[in-house]
Amino acid sequence: MVFFFTSNVVSPHVTLFMGADKHENEDLIKWGWPEDVWFHVDKVSSAHVYLRLSAGQTIDDIPNSVLDDACQLVKANSIMGNKMNDIDIVYTMWSNLKKTPSMEVGQVAFHKERDVRKVRVAKRCNDIINRLNKTKKEAFPDLRQERESRDRSEREDKKKVLREKKEKEKEEEKRKKDEAELKSYSTLMKPENMTTNYDGNDSDDFM
Repeated sequence: MVFFFTSNVVSPHVTLFMGADKHENEDLIKWGWPEDVWFHVDKVSSAHVYLRLSAGQTIDDIPNSVLDDACQLVKANSIMGNKMNDIDIVYTMWSNLKKTPSMEVGQVAFHKERDVRKVRVAKRCNDIINRLNKTKKEAFPDLRQERESRDRSEREDKKKVLREKKEKEKEEEKRKKDEAELKSYSTLMKPENMTTNYDGNDSDDFM
């Protein structure tokens, strides 16, 4: 089961989501999307909260208000972290999550530590948690199917872009060829390059 929360501090609203337990977290780690941003309490057990970015967005584009919502949500869903003040929340792109066979269920590391961001949360904000919990929904998505469908759609989009690029290249090649032919014809039709029967090249005088 996956829990979904609506962050309505921006327009359009964005969705935050997390697994119900460590096994669901494991599936989210495995079948996450490249557009997903992962949040976790630093050095303390907690939920894995995700934010899915829109096309073209980067981790630097996350509004501070949305960042606050995600950090408060992950703090509130940490048994230890929820009781602590001045804790750090780490976040990074899903693609930076590193999983090895020797790791426990739900455990992750990072490919590049320099791509991990950190934000300090002073204390729990009940106003934010209450607002998010009012939007809480439960679902049982097929994470693998959704990821495979996303990848298939991306491949089709790339093929379409490639086809359009080739078509434009062919059109450009034809345009240049037509221009070259027109230029050649124009040169051929210049008066200085034209001859007639009166230019002395032909004569009916047999004497």
